[in-house]
Amino acid sequence: MALLRQPLLMLSRSNQVKKLVSSMPVSAGIVRSYVPGETTEAVVAATASEIADGLRVSLDFLGEDTTDVERAEATVAAYVEVLKELSSRGLTRGLVAGAEVSVKLSAIGQALPDNGEKVALENARAICRAARNAGTTVTLDMEDHTTTDSTLSILRDLRKDFPETGAVLQAYLHRTEDDCRALAYEGSRVRLCKGAYNEPEAVAWQDRLDVDRSYVRCLKVLLAGQGYPMIATHDPRLVEIASSLASRYGRQPGSYEFQMLYGIRPDEQRRLVRAGETVRVYIPYGTEWYGYLMRRLAERPQNLSFFLRSLISKK
Repeated sequence: MALLRQPLLMLSRSNQVKKLVSSMPVSAGIVRSYVPGETTEAVVAATASEIADGLRVSLDFLGEDTTDVERAEATVAAYVEVLKELSSRGLTRGLVAGAEVSVKLSAIGQALPDNGEKVALENARAICRAARNAGTTVTLDMEDHTTTDSTLSILRDLRKDFPETGAVLQAYLHRTEDDCRALAYEGSRVRLCKGAYNEPEAVAWQDRLDVDRSYVRCLKVLLAGQGYPMIATHDPRLVEIASSLASRYGRQPGSYEFQMLYGIRPDEQRRLVRAGETVRVYIPYGTEWYGYLMRRLAERPQNLSFFLRSLISKK
């Protein structure tokens, strides 16, 4: 199944396959298992349900690689809208409980020619301001390695006015252990994930075991530091290692959290909550779900059999 990862990641950028998949009722069911809806109303309802079960939430309005200014502005407006709705429903109560938002900078202008970084920074400021007004915060998602330096630069600028802004680091990149050291300071929130993009061998570990080893090394740096680690993994072994390391480094519950994706290992999410852990669920929404879905299939190719059956049964 590991051989399927690269082809699935390539398909994530295929408009033809997207049109076929989105027209199919069975595949639409697969989409709903990972994406609760396309509208603000749908994602707020899903957020309320997760919070009622003792979970926290981070919302991602799907979209990336935007090369149109108006589309970038529409994404900003979508975040402002959902933050206002979450606040009005009482679902944002700072970092102690409730919901925050995750933002891909390429969705709000980073990929624009000439002045993309400047546009993304200003748009991110607008979202951070709306989040603070709603009583919550923003985490900047990390994308492929070509954007890492730009994303960290924008993060540094944002944290001057919004120090609560979270960062994401990807363990499969060779550079990430050093990035963890640079960001493991007091008040810094850092989500550590394995990484979901098809990266070249020159910059990223290719073997799964090497990625896992890097993840543990990075996690040790974050847990030993003064920041707030956000441990993003569904791997049972890494969850166990993380719990053990948190204890070794004297981390009390609430000084770190686990993060998992909506629709993946929901029983484990609730088990961790019952065990006293803080767990945040990453919930994507919106019409641009195709690339996200294909990356999830690339991470869990066993789901591909359901996907293919839906293609074959199309009349």
